[in-house]
Amino acid sequence: MEKKEIIIEVENLVKKFGQFVANDNLTFKVFKGEIFGFLGANGAGKTTAIRILSGLLEPTSGKISVAGYNAYSQRDLIKANIGYMSQKFSLYDDLTVRENIRFFGGIYGLYGKILKARIDELLSDLKMTEFKDDLISSLPLGWKQRLSFSIAMIHKPVIIFLDEPTGGVDPITRRSFWEMIHSVANQGTTVFVTTHYMDEAEYCDRVTIMVDGRIEALDSPANLKKTFNANSMDEVFVMLARKAKSA
Repeated sequence: MEKKEIIIEVENLVKKFGQFVANDNLTFKVFKGEIFGFLGANGAGKTTAIRILSGLLEPTSGKISVAGYNAYSQRDLIKANIGYMSQKFSLYDDLTVRENIRFFGGIYGLYGKILKARIDELLSDLKMTEFKDDLISSLPLGWKQRLSFSIAMIHKPVIIFLDEPTGGVDPITRRSFWEMIHSVANQGTTVFVTTHYMDEAEYCDRVTIMVDGRIEALDSPANLKKTFNANSMDEVFVMLARKAKSA
């Protein structure tokens, strides 16, 4: 059996803010090309964990490696080797499509001929070449979403973090977006995604569910439904969320 390449390795991750424990001894691995769902109710500790894994926040304790880099001493290298997309898409409405791509490409360290080639490639892949000089504010929401995702991938990262990327979009656009996610995963990019839509959890290879800063479950959607004798991931989520202190 072929050994899977580990892209994220977390062992006993703890993050405290004063006396408050946001992440309580998290331990898990994420593999190359995997779509890894990170679920939990508001306040469960998801955002804190993602900020640590993306190099934006230092952990209190634990062993954390992302793309082979240490989450304490190599946070800048982590940031250079990942992509990140949030629910707000992070695009500038008063810039054109091409200006947004050029701006974020520069942030990710691309320049000159390499950046120009990636801009042309991205516009072609998205079939947006004829709209390259249109302001972002004029684009439909679905186009903004696809563009933001592609910009987060412009430097060809080994992993992309998607923090509730489909919030507020219609079901057809959500489905189209997940087709993009599966496409990049099939090409070897690891996708780490949070979502409030439990039907989207079904699209993940494995799912972890957090409650009060701890991991309460981690397995494939099929195995989780079997373990909890549930018909859907929504049922699994509700069963576990009821354990929360705030529930």
